[in-house]
Amino acid sequence: MKTKDITIIGLMAAVICVLGPLSITIPGTPVPISFTNLALYFIVMTAGKRKAAVSYLIYMLLGAAGLPVFSAFTGGAAKLAGPTGGYLIGFLFLALISGWFVERSDGNLWISAFGMVLGTIVTYGFGTAWLCVQMNLKFVQGLWIGVIPYLPGDAVKIVIAVIAGARARSALKKSVDIF
Repeated sequence: MKTKDITIIGLMAAVICVLGPLSITIPGTPVPISFTNLALYFIVMTAGKRKAAVSYLIYMLLGAAGLPVFSAFTGGAAKLAGPTGGYLIGFLFLALISGWFVERSDGNLWISAFGMVLGTIVTYGFGTAWLCVQMNLKFVQGLWIGVIPYLPGDAVKIVIAVIAGARARSALKKSVDIF
């Protein structure tokens, strides 16, 4: 691994650590509106699948070690084992799946967005299944608590990340050889 790759991964992990704790609590659900997925969407668009996945793993390890980088400035292994732990684990698949599509999109923003939607669906699957187990819910109840309220916001996050990420990627390619 080159020094520039390590630097980019560290910077991207820092971006997730800054945006990850920012969250909005929704009454009646343990699942907050999180900006972690926005950070991942943007990182995938700018740095690619591998760097995004490694950056996210560093973020998870820092959070599991107790640093307050998870939603609402929380941390610790208990957060990974709690009701929202499935979403935290699912975000790794979000990075891998959406990154796979972004890297093969040849600049087509629709393909990139499709990959992000697909990665989000997988994240929702992990998160909802874990939420249902933790809270003894039926799957449909889990969807109403952990997915349905978040769909409009996640759609907006994808649009923002695709547009801003494509511009940032283009600017980075011109100024620095990060790929």
